[in-house]
Amino acid sequence: MREYNVAILGATGAVGTRLIEQLEKSSIPVKAVKLLASKRSAGKVLQFNGQDVVVEEATPESFDDVDIVLASAGGAASKKFLPEAVKRGAVAVDNTSAFRMDPEVPLVVPEVNEKAIYDHKGIIANPNCSTIQMVVALKPIEDVAGLKQVIVSTYQAGSGAGQTAIAELDHQAQQHLNGEKMTADIFPVKSAKKHYPLAYNLLPQIDVFEEDGSTHEEWKMVHETKKIMEGDMNSDAVKVNATCVRVPVVIGHGESVFFEVEDSSKLTPAKVKELMQNGAGITLQDDPDNQIYPQPINAEGSTQTFVGRIREDQENPGSYNMWVVSDNLLKGAAANTVQIAEKLVEHDLVRVPAEYYGK
Repeated sequence: MREYNVAILGATGAVGTRLIEQLEKSSIPVKAVKLLASKRSAGKVLQFNGQDVVVEEATPESFDDVDIVLASAGGAASKKFLPEAVKRGAVAVDNTSAFRMDPEVPLVVPEVNEKAIYDHKGIIANPNCSTIQMVVALKPIEDVAGLKQVIVSTYQAGSGAGQTAIAELDHQAQQHLNGEKMTADIFPVKSAKKHYPLAYNLLPQIDVFEEDGSTHEEWKMVHETKKIMEGDMNSDAVKVNATCVRVPVVIGHGESVFFEVEDSSKLTPAKVKELMQNGAGITLQDDPDNQIYPQPINAEGSTQTFVGRIREDQENPGSYNMWVVSDNLLKGAAANTVQIAEKLVEHDLVRVPAEYYGK
């Protein structure tokens, strides 16, 4: 059996540490692991399968003799290092936004469009966390009845902004409990002119604003969904609208999803529940009589997508509503990344086409 040298780029971050954990649990036969990060984090000691591994500063030469790269160090780092990794013969799965909209790069959620990995040219992109859980839940619906329209409102956890954002949220909560004025340096966007507390608050801004008034997070959900489900980021086959809100939850995104199908005769609320019950990567939690429904606090630590509150829309025949929750750092990031790598290994796709290797 072939064994693989794996590098994790961004190993010390909130997603990076979970990449290590997911790789330990994976089916990938790992020969050796290289943990890479910025110069600031170099020298830290982390563990893989009970063994100490010293974190190294990422350089182009770090990817010599590496077979698989799992990357979550920010878009700038991915743009800088992943082409270098591919030149050296590695296949990279990237958890940043750097390559998601590149038409040459597959954007993959294995439960939805696994076959897209066959077209890779060295880099496969992991979608945005909020997009992943939604398309996992929508895939069984599309397969049976088609989709005409999706309207989603997200309730996204603070951890989506990184490890320092988690610390800021915790600090703000303590300030509030102490009767102090809450300070803010990160939310809603680190680079923004103004910052607001997230603790005890809701922020209807994730990422920067576009010219049309939507945020880039909302733009991503629209176009990533189309690229994953329809193969074209600008597809007219399904209409998608998103409103993304940051909420004072540490881990676990929630989404209220409205969907209109093409063939309403194929669905009933009971049928939708059956599809969710049997859907890949989905756990159905839908028992209103006993107040059972998905909650972020219960989803934390799981790689599943949880679906509940399924009901037909009373004002729009042929349309339904559902509530979708997932751990944004696992299925929304680390777990999906490692899952893609497992599929690459399973289908013997850990190789770069000759026209790209050594480019």
